[in-house]
Amino acid sequence: DTEFLAYFLLSAAIICCMTAYLWLHGDYEAPLQALRYASFQVVSIQTTTGFTTASFADWPGALPALLILLSFIAGCAGSTTGGMKVIRWLLVFRQGVADLKRLVHPSAQIPVKLAGRPIPQQVINGVAGFFAMYFIVFGALMLTLMMLGLDQVTAWSAVATTLNNVGPGLGDVAVTFHTVPDAAKWVGIVAMIAGRLEISALLLLLTPAFWRK
Repeated sequence: DTEFLAYFLLSAAIICCMTAYLWLHGDYEAPLQALRYASFQVVSIQTTTGFTTASFADWPGALPALLILLSFIAGCAGSTTGGMKVIRWLLVFRQGVADLKRLVHPSAQIPVKLAGRPIPQQVINGVAGFFAMYFIVFGALMLTLMMLGLDQVTAWSAVATTLNNVGPGLGDVAVTFHTVPDAAKWVGIVAMIAGRLEISALLLLLTPAFWRK
């Protein structure tokens, strides 16, 4: 399956990179120990189960941000994970590759394919619309948290971890949301509901056309 292959290769690549970085940086003495902690955190964050066996917010370099970014991809379509799903990222990536080819060959007909079959343009448009709405909602919620007094790192990771239904974040929400203002908790609740309903269902309720008979 194309989606599962991409999911597996992505997870394996990030686990290998994190293992090497943690071991070479000296956070863990043995390579197998670094592999154990890296693999558990990667799988937990990508499947949005929210379990951790290490304080990854204290890991060196870009590793904490990489784990949070991984939650945006999450698992495969049809699973109970949060995030945007691997299949959507695959389609957007292949659409981007096709657009680059069209810049070189403007007259060429270059369909976006998955598993050897062309994807209908309607599906691609739907995925592009989902991405647009997702990041608009993300930006609005992050700015709202910053206006409520949260710093940039905390606000960014708080929206990411709630919108993707993960759990742990960075900054002041690395362990718990207990210290953030109550208004920020309500923003997080809205983000969790929006993420679980995959944005569109919640936004649909806010459109006047939905309520017209």
